[in-house]
Amino acid sequence: MTPLSPGMRVRNPNRPDWGEGQVQSVIGSRVTVNFEHAGKLLVNIAVVTLEPIETDRDVVW
Repeated sequence: MTPLSPGMRVRNPNRPDWGEGQVQSVIGSRVTVNFEHAGKLLVNIAVVTLEPIETDRDVVW
């Protein structure tokens, strides 16, 4: 798995309705992500796998 870092774009494959998200912070297995349709959420990546998104655009929510 690619290490996550602030600024990366990700999606939760189990919750496509959340849309794309931007990683805000990473502390151990706890990742804060700002999703376009679900807002800012704390995700435990020991339980949930976030998929990195490769993009050329700079989007800020």
